[in-house]
Amino acid sequence: MTDRDPVAPSDAHLEWMPPHPTHLLETVGRLQHGRNDPVHRVVDGVLWRTSRSASGEPSTMRVRRRPNGSFRADAWGGGADAVVAAAPDLLGARDDPTGFVPRHPVIARAHARHPGLRIARTGDVLGALIAATLEQRVTGEEAMLAWQVLNRELGTPAPGPAPAGMMAPPSPQAWRAAPEALWRRAGVDNRRAGAIRHAAARVDALVRLADLPSGRVDEALRSLPGVGAWTAAEVRQRALGDVDAVSVGDFHLAAMIGHTLEGRRFTDAEMLAYLEPWRPHRYRVARLLYASGFETAPRRAPRQQRGPTR
Repeated sequence: MTDRDPVAPSDAHLEWMPPHPTHLLETVGRLQHGRNDPVHRVVDGVLWRTSRSASGEPSTMRVRRRPNGSFRADAWGGGADAVVAAAPDLLGARDDPTGFVPRHPVIARAHARHPGLRIARTGDVLGALIAATLEQRVTGEEAMLAWQVLNRELGTPAPGPAPAGMMAPPSPQAWRAAPEALWRRAGVDNRRAGAIRHAAARVDALVRLADLPSGRVDEALRSLPGVGAWTAAEVRQRALGDVDAVSVGDFHLAAMIGHTLEGRRFTDAEMLAYLEPWRPHRYRVARLLYASGFETAPRRAPRQQRGPTR
């Protein structure tokens, strides 16, 4: 797609010139749940993402890099103005690396190889919470399938010229009303399904979390059924762009960091102690290492049971 072939007139658009190097795929790639994700997809270097406003209006956004280095966001559907206004945050506009010092040669090399990796902020607390809940105690492939099945079945057609198969995310009401047979077909057990239904019933409170300090967000999230340290950290990373949120309990993270940086597996406690000098950029360290290919097996999360929730 080119600027002279805009596909269809958009309802709103925005052009943004990042003040720092920004690599689109490295920044937003982890938000995609498989090649056929119904709500977030990068096709030929172009980002397509659907969303639903607080009032329930669906929208589709397309983000392209222009030859001059700027990004153009076009949106279709209800709330298009708000969607494009938030596009810079999605591309890492709020990510401030001030004070980040690589310290370790491996991290320094990763940082040098990925200067355009930013930490994305979606602002969608409910969507991030649902995605993280689906990822609890299962393989990445199982979580990906559940996400795709549920969004396709419960969502609504994406407005505008979205790629085939894309859907606007389900409304909170649709999540709450999802039949048991659909949860079973998606491979989602009753505990995770119940946690998602409860979260969807609290959507108004979740929306307000996006404007709170990270510590208060963590506390509020962990007060919900089915949400523990791992899930809360994952939500803070994706929805809030929290560069310091560490996914304690992840199936691979502590082992990967320990093996990569010190040649031995770490426990969670050892990982947290080791990462302390990088605070408040501990999640940035993990993203840089994963971007450099140090993950050698599919992620599975969380790693082991620590009480009834994650």
